[in-house]
Amino acid sequence: MKTIEIRSQEKKIYDICIDNSYEHLVEKLKEIGTVGRKICIVTDSNVAPLYLKDVANLCCQASAKVVHFVFEAGEANKNLTVIEKIYEKLILEKFDRKDFIIALGGGVTGDMSGYTAATYLRGIKYIQVPTTLLSQVDSSIGGKTGVDFQQYKNMVGAFHQPALVYMNLNTLKTLDDRQLCAGMAEVIKHGLIKNASYYRWIQDNAEKILTRDYDSLEHMVYESCLVKGDVVERDPKELGERALLNFGHTAGHAVEKLKNFEWLHGECVALGSVVAAAVSRDKGRITEADFEDIKETFNAFHLPVNVSGLAAGDILETTKSDKKMDGCKVKFILLKAVGEAYIDKEVSDEEITKGIGACI
Repeated sequence: MKTIEIRSQEKKIYDICIDNSYEHLVEKLKEIGTVGRKICIVTDSNVAPLYLKDVANLCCQASAKVVHFVFEAGEANKNLTVIEKIYEKLILEKFDRKDFIIALGGGVTGDMSGYTAATYLRGIKYIQVPTTLLSQVDSSIGGKTGVDFQQYKNMVGAFHQPALVYMNLNTLKTLDDRQLCAGMAEVIKHGLIKNASYYRWIQDNAEKILTRDYDSLEHMVYESCLVKGDVVERDPKELGERALLNFGHTAGHAVEKLKNFEWLHGECVALGSVVAAAVSRDKGRITEADFEDIKETFNAFHLPVNVSGLAAGDILETTKSDKKMDGCKVKFILLKAVGEAYIDKEVSDEEITKGIGACI
């Protein structure tokens, strides 16, 4: 098991544990104080048949009582109505402020469980047990929680740090190829914004990653967790540098909404990353060769670099309802170079439209 400590002001907040099984889960639960407390495992209808029984049995060895809440899988259920049902479950089971929620699943489960934990009784502890690549390298780390409001993605949320992140990389073997590749969008993003050598390693090891070679997956997840963990340690509430992690998300969220969530989040981030790379190229920050190389990298993992059926104007306007707006300005994350991102608040509508045009 590999462990990364997430710290703040020289104090450990939580561990990220990267393992090949759930072998050490019980000891890690005991370390954070679950003994004698209740645990509610929140998961979805896809993950429950695969892992709920095993994880619940392990939790029973480290707690007084284990219950579970299973919701129907899918982004459509990431809403306040389902959150209310989780609240009701916790109330009926008499959960208090010293009890725990475990998020067992992907990004939707993690975001919803974290938001429930942040708001139930003004805050209880929760544990991330991510089972998808996207949640392992991205959404489980950093304490961003939230739900969609009507058609607006993650518009309601809170910052609430987990007590533990524990990932079993062998869960990646149960993902279909599309889900695995969707997670690769966030992996590639980490290289593009912070670590050029890691980005080149991803390119050089694409075949091993796609065939799910364990050593390659372990190295990749570890390196991505280092990138994200390093950023969120310095900026836990996205007051500055953490915004760099939103590379690809400005246009990506717009496409996700306009496609009625038919595309996976990672697929939209990939498309949004190509838009951001195009704007970076047009501003003279990266070369045409860099831009084409970025497109080829996303292509290597079967991720979209073009979209049909959407108008550039509609994508532009939808970016302006995103929560990442800064006043009336679209806060765009661009590249100074491969491996170095920056925040640009002066990107014009014309520049964004031209960047979108490179993908339509």
